[in-house]
This record gives sequence, C-alpha cells and structure tokens, in this order.
Amino acid sequence: MGYTLTEKILREHLADGSYAPGKEIGIKIDQTLTQDATGTMAYLQFESMGLSEIATELSVSYVDHNTIQVGFENADDHAYLESIAKKYGIYFSRPGNGICHQVHLERFARPGKTLLGSDSHTPTAGGVGSIAMGAGGLDVAVAMGGGAYYLTAPQVINVHLTGSLRPWVTAKDVVLKVLKHLTTKGNVGCVCEYTGEGIDNLTVPERATITNMGAETGVTTSIFPSDRQTYKFLEAQGRGDQWVPLAADDDAKYDRTIEIDLSKIEPLAAAPHSPGNIVAVNDLNLPVDQVMIGSCTNSSYVDLMTVARMVKGKTLPAGVSLGIAPGSRQVLNTIAANGALSDLISFGARILESACGFCIGNSMSPRTDSVSVRTSNRNFKGRSGTPSANVYLTSPVVAAAAALTGRLADPRTLNIDFPRVDMPDRFQIDDRMIIPPLPQSERAAIKISRGPNIGEPPVNGPMPEDISGVITIKVGDLVTTDHIMPAGARLKYRSNVPKYSEFVFEPLDREFPSRAQALRNKGSHNIIVAGQSYGQGSSREHAALCPMYLGVKAVLAKSIERIHAANLVNFGIIPFSFADESNYDTLAGGEEIRVSDIRRALQLGDDVVKAMVAGREMLLKMSLSKRQRDILLAGGLLPYTVQGRKGN
Repeated sequence: MGYTLTEKILREHLADGSYAPGKEIGIKIDQTLTQDATGTMAYLQFESMGLSEIATELSVSYVDHNTIQVGFENADDHAYLESIAKKYGIYFSRPGNGICHQVHLERFARPGKTLLGSDSHTPTAGGVGSIAMGAGGLDVAVAMGGGAYYLTAPQVINVHLTGSLRPWVTAKDVVLKVLKHLTTKGNVGCVCEYTGEGIDNLTVPERATITNMGAETGVTTSIFPSDRQTYKFLEAQGRGDQWVPLAADDDAKYDRTIEIDLSKIEPLAAAPHSPGNIVAVNDLNLPVDQVMIGSCTNSSYVDLMTVARMVKGKTLPAGVSLGIAPGSRQVLNTIAANGALSDLISFGARILESACGFCIGNSMSPRTDSVSVRTSNRNFKGRSGTPSANVYLTSPVVAAAAALTGRLADPRTLNIDFPRVDMPDRFQIDDRMIIPPLPQSERAAIKISRGPNIGEPPVNGPMPEDISGVITIKVGDLVTTDHIMPAGARLKYRSNVPKYSEFVFEPLDREFPSRAQALRNKGSHNIIVAGQSYGQGSSREHAALCPMYLGVKAVLAKSIERIHAANLVNFGIIPFSFADESNYDTLAGGEEIRVSDIRRALQLGDDVVKAMVAGREMLLKMSLSKRQRDILLAGGLLPYTVQGRKGN
C-alpha cells in the first residue's frame, strides 16, 4: 500500500518513535519561523537552554505583529530580536517587510521540508508542499536547538477537488466550504491533504489561502502536492532550483475523503462570531460600516490587484471606511510600480502597513455595533478590538463589492465584468529588508539588546505529589486563546510575564488574576474548568505560560485544542478531560478539588485518575505520552530540556 504525501514527508523526517496513526512521533525540523508577538519569549527560552547557535537548516525571525509603537516596549523587543538574530545565525525580517507567512511563502518555503512556527497559521507554507505546523514558542526554541518536534502521527483527510472555480468565486470560498464540512472542532490529530484534478488550476497563493485558514478547523496542518503550479511560483520568485515534484502514491489510503466540486461553490462568508459559522453571501444583504482587506490569508499580489481593478475610477461611499494592508513589501512595491496602489488610494482606501495590524485587533477597530467585512481568518467576538462589532470573513472580491456598494451582498450582482488577474511570471524581488545571518566569526562580539520590559522566562517547579486547589474559573465552550490572553494593545507586555499575567481572562473575568494570586499566595493550586474546544485559535503560548505563573496546575475540559494542550504540558499544567462529560455541569467556581498521588499516577502511566470535588468523586482522563508525563513531572519543557542537556 502506498503512502499519502503527509506520511511520506513525516516518515522521511522521523527522529523518534515508530510511525503509526495515533502514536506520538518526533520529527526533525528543517525550518523555523517566529513572529514578534511570540518570538521574544521563544528566544528568551532558547537562551535559557545555553545553546550557542541554531541547528536548523534555516530559521527566520519576523516582526509583523506589534509594529504599532505606542510606548517603548515594542521597539525594545524589536531591537532584542534583531540582536538575537545576529548572535545566533537567524535571518531577520525587519518591521515593514511583511507578514511572516506571506514573506516565508515568497522567499523561504520549500517542497518536502518541515517548518515549525510560533504562529498557528504557519500551515500557509503547505501551499508549496511543506509540512508546516504551528506550535508554542518553547517547542520552536527546542527545534531551533536541534530537538525533535513531537506530535501524534496524524489521520489524513483527503480533500478531493474537482471542477474549476467560476468567476467571483475564490480560494477563500474553497476553504470556507471546507470549514462548513469539518467545522472548527473534532479535527485534532488530522491533516488535510488536497488532491484531484481541481487543484491543477489553483496557483500557490490560492493554495496558501486554503492551507492558511485550514488552521481554523483545528487540523495539525494542510498540504498540497508540489507540481507544475509549485514550480511556476518558485520560478517566479527566482527559486526554481528549489522545486522538487511531490505527491501521494496512486494507491495511498486515506482515513476519510471529502469531495468538493469547485464549479458548484458560491461566494461564502463566515458570520459572527466563528470562522465555522458559514453562510452564503447571497443570503446576506447587510449595510456595511467598515471593510478591511489584507492579513496572512488574503493579501497576495493577485488579491490586491483584483480589488484595485474592481474599484478603479470609483469613489468609496460615504459612511464606509476601507483599509488595505499588502501582505509583503514585495506586493506593495509591485502594486506601487504598476499604478494599482494609486487606484486604491484614489478610491478612498487607507493604505496600512504590511503587517498583521487589524487582524489581531491592534489597530483599525470598528465603531460600536458595526458590521465589519474582513478578509482575515478569525472573527471571534471582540478580536477586532470592539466587543460589540459584527465581523464577517469573506474573500477579497466580496469585500471589494461591499466597499463599492456599502452592503454585504453577492458580488455576482455587480454590473461589472469579473477582473481576472494572473500571477506574474516574475515577481519584483528585493530582499534588502531581510538581514541574513552574520558569519560565525562575527557573532561572538554581538551584545544582546535588552530593554526594561524584557524579563527572564519564568520556570515552573516540579509537579507536586498532589494537586489540591480551587476552581478559580469555569468557562464555557469555544474559549479561545484571545479570551485567555488578550491580544491588541496588551501584546506589548508579552516579554514581561508578571505584567502580562495581570490580564489573564480579561475579556471573561477581570478579577481572575487577583483571585488566582491570592490563592497561590495561600499555597493553593488554581484549576480551570472548561467546555468544548478550549484554547482554540492562536498558538499564543502565553495562554499557558501566564496561567502557570499565577499558579494554575490543571485544566479540566470537555476537549482541548492541539496546540494549546501541548502548551499546557510545556508549562507543567495537566490537561485533563472528563471521563463523563456530564460532570462539567456539576462543577462550580470556588469548589475545592483534590487529585491525590498525581506524581505517582504520571510515573505509572495511569490514564484515569480520581478527583475529589467537595466530597464527591469524579474520574478524569489523561491522554499523555511517556515523554509528556516526564515533562509534567519536571515542571515543564524548559526544565525537562535543561535537565536532559545536563545529563548528556
């Protein structure tokens, strides 16, 4: 029996374990990427390991999230990141050069390589045939040092595409259709692998849109084969020599198949407040207050050129604001040179920095009770920076139609021809904003820049004999990492854990930090109780790191999303699930919980433990590998890794 493309690449990179679906394996990582919201802590952790240089083929540090420099904190972190890159042999993409996933796709991503990034949308590089995965910054730090990255050998879902896209239907609609099939939960431990003749006419930027937003389904990653479209893109980027053909074997066996006829897809939108709330745009007819075009999902050359042609010679309606953020300096330079940028400005667009910006809620927040149409990938309540705003996620052509008419409606009703735009045969290549690694001989003299907001990464102590504490907070289903650790203006404290910890659960319970601190000071452990899909969204490891700092020892949930569950383990917090989900309803905030002999249970490999809650008994499950149990016993991945290096 043949192999899927996913299995081929993972087997080729196998560093630990035996490949069997559902079993933990360790794989060698070829490339890493970080961005400034998560990278600062990742490099602080890398330094804590006492390593002298990176061990990957290539590592890149991007600055794209916190480019709004109100106060000294972000600028100080950028200086730290640049100096770290020079010290350890890392490429540094300077502020203004673009969004990490767009730039990495353009300049570094390669077929058949493994890429680990401290951002949940790292699977974007699956558009060129990479196994590209998001992870917590500590996992990335370990990989940079040469350590294996551990994951469950995945089930592979075959997304079989047939037909061709019709005018006004785009790659964004394809991934929204996939989200309608898979939803945002229940896909942990899976990979989406795209096959079928329908992929033949999808360019790499279109494929990257699909693999990017595939992250919202909760899969480990998504991947396309490396074919003639891949070669065309790499050749246009001046990297044709890096192309290799890659595809699944003809007799590959998949765990599940989804059939999608591209010719039958219609323009779609994700309605508030979930990327999985998929509706047909034709069923909507809403007045629009704001339109935002950009993000790592939809900010390519073709995306922006299509929008520019749609609005050329027209004027933005009164009462509607439009912001456009090109995904990279390459894209911005190209549309500036060919006049498209002038067309956008003349229409009334506000041209934003080539950065994450509005997508993470650190700028361009919409007005109260507004409708904002965005081409980004997440529309969680409050993520835009305005809790009462209603955010709809659409393709660039739907967004442009909304900007033209002031209404969210089907673009096929516009009285204009579809402006077909082809990917150029050659992109305008200018890498001057990417600082390459220094020669080895020059690195020792580099002094690390450390501003006053940059502190040492806190380290947890070993797992205690018993967990004995209080339910400090009980939350419902679909709690995101944005709920746990707010982004936007709060992200500037990401390298100052004591300060950032003051905002844990701020959108849900402003009193949580003070309550947790008080319990910790009394010697009590803090425990979180949650519903389905706890920790979905961003790979932000601070959503585990800051609760750890406040004394959280366990999360009891109906289910926990993949990256967040790994981050909890990495910081010494046990991710429990209920043996009987109905027990969730019986728990209340403030109740005392005790799990006796937890160290012994971890050492013995017990899968089920007994918890006593206010005098009653309930069973909790632990789905952990031997390695994860050892990490928890040590108090987290950082002490576990340091101990291992000392042992060697």
